[in-house]
Amino acid sequence: MPDFENVFVRSAAAPPAAEDALLPVLPPLAPLLPGGGLRRGTAVSVAGDTALLLALAAGAVAAGGWAAAVGLPDLGLAAAAGYGLDLHRLLLADDPGPHWPEVVSALAGAVGLILLRPTGPVAPQLAARLTAVLRRGGCALLVAGPWPGAGLRLSVGSGRWYGLGDGYGQLRGRQVEIAAEGRGTAARARTARLWLPDEHGTARPIEADRRPRALPEAPALPAAATAAVLPVPAPAADVPAGLAVV
Repeated sequence: MPDFENVFVRSAAAPPAAEDALLPVLPPLAPLLPGGGLRRGTAVSVAGDTALLLALAAGAVAAGGWAAAVGLPDLGLAAAAGYGLDLHRLLLADDPGPHWPEVVSALAGAVGLILLRPTGPVAPQLAARLTAVLRRGGCALLVAGPWPGAGLRLSVGSGRWYGLGDGYGQLRGRQVEIAAEGRGTAARARTARLWLPDEHGTARPIEADRRPRALPEAPALPAAATAAVLPVPAPAADVPAGLAVV
C-alpha cells in the first residue's frame, strides 16, 4: 500500500464542467440539498443512519455514475438495491483499516461518489487535505459520522417503523424526519419528513393526510326563531264522540 503522501500528490482528472458540478439525488431528498444535488469536491456528514447514506448515493449511481463504499463492512446490499443503487457500479473496500485515507485518495479520481466510515476521529488537517483531493478529482464524499469542515450535515431525528402488530406482522416501512444544516449556501436549516424506506424499499415523501374532515355540527337556532309549541286542549267532557273541539 503506497503511503498517503505519494497518493495525495498523484495527478487527478481535470475538474468537471460547471454543468456537471452537482450529482443528482433521489427527488424526495433534493429539497434538503442546496441546488438539489450533491456538490462535487465537497464532504457531507451523515449522522447515525446508513439508510440515508444509501438513499443519497442511489441517485448518482442511477444516473450512470460510479460509487465506492470504504470502511462499511455491514453495508446492506439488498437495502442498497432497494433504493435503486446499481450494485454493478459500486466498488467495495470493506476493511481498509488505518489505510482508509490512501484508499479514498486513490478512488477520488476514479469514481464520482465515495461512501466512507473512518476508523476513528478525523484530524482537521487530514480532512482538509482529502477535501483538496476530492476537489481535484471532482468526487463527492458521504461520511457516516462527523467530518471537520463538512459543507453540509444531515441527521435523522425521530423515526417510527410500521407493519408489526403484537407479536406478528412484517416491517413495511419507516417514517423519519431529516434535518440538514451547513455553511455557505447550506446555512439555512432544512427539514423533510420521508418514508425511509417505504413498502417498496425506497425513499418517498410522507403524503399529507387526505382523509375527509368531519363535518361541523349545525349551529343551534336562536330562541326567537324557534316555533312555540302550544299545548293541545283536552276535549270537553260533554262533547259527543266524533265531534271536534273548535
